[in-house]
Amino acid sequence: MLSYVARRCLYMIPTLFGISVVAFAIIQLPPGDFLTTLVSRMENQGERMDEAQLAALRERYGLGDPIVQQYLKWMGNILLHGDFGQSFEYSKTVSSLVMDRLPMTIVLAVTTLLLGWVIAFPIGLYSAVRQYSPGDYLATTVGFLGLAIPNFMIALILMYLGYSLFGMSVGGLFSPEFEDAAWNLGKLLDLLAHLWVPVVVLGTAGTAGLIRILRANLLDELRKPYVVAARARGMGERRLVWRYPLRVALNPFVSTVGWVLPGLVSGEVIVSQVLSLPTTGPLLLGALRSQDMYLASSIILIVSVLTVIGTLLSDILLAWLDPRVRLGQR
Repeated sequence: MLSYVARRCLYMIPTLFGISVVAFAIIQLPPGDFLTTLVSRMENQGERMDEAQLAALRERYGLGDPIVQQYLKWMGNILLHGDFGQSFEYSKTVSSLVMDRLPMTIVLAVTTLLLGWVIAFPIGLYSAVRQYSPGDYLATTVGFLGLAIPNFMIALILMYLGYSLFGMSVGGLFSPEFEDAAWNLGKLLDLLAHLWVPVVVLGTAGTAGLIRILRANLLDELRKPYVVAARARGMGERRLVWRYPLRVALNPFVSTVGWVLPGLVSGEVIVSQVLSLPTTGPLLLGALRSQDMYLASSIILIVSVLTVIGTLLSDILLAWLDPRVRLGQR
């Protein structure tokens, strides 16, 4: 197991290097450079930047140096000082902007993942072992509805019901009086009162998909010869299902750990806009639209690195759950 984990960690090194190169290339995509865009924007607003400040920024980002030196300076600032650059759209450091949004994004992603597992696991298991029963038909129908209805439409319906039935605004993650307040019990309870809406919206399609995948995988395993042989030897059905085929069928659950965060950031931007969620998805969309490239590339870099780490955790869990995963690479 340790050699498997060591190999996976070594595989991460070229992957992370490739991600950093792609993120740096995104910064270089617009014509000109960071300062050209910044000066042009300020001139359009009737402002001028001091020459000394321009020279300091040029030195800070290594503008005018060969492209390799610019990349090394950019990565060096990130690795040694946590300096991801400056956002000219918000006139703040990128690290402060990302740190304002990333914790809530991770909380939302993890909560959505756990809720999806808690709901999908028993329903998928029941649906497979009670195939063609009324409960199976009901779970299948709900699963199809969850996959078919767009998430933004569910968000709009919940917003309407929350306002018309309970007189509450379900947009955002906090009430206005708690937006800028320090963390206390009241703010935590207010977060929990708002968090269920985006969790339900974002988790609907994923939960429905997990139910369908677990049902299909478990049905496939239940028909295999080793299961038939275990039944013929008198093993109890509950013990048989939990001990062997269910462990194999759980692979999709574990495999999705590394995909949750990028899926939330890149695939649910519309929902985040509808519900006014303070997550990194709308921040990334705004950065790309305004060509705020240091901010956009930094978000892509951070989310990609977290995805690689999440994938490593998925692989370790898979190797623990299914020995064929780690033994297959010997």
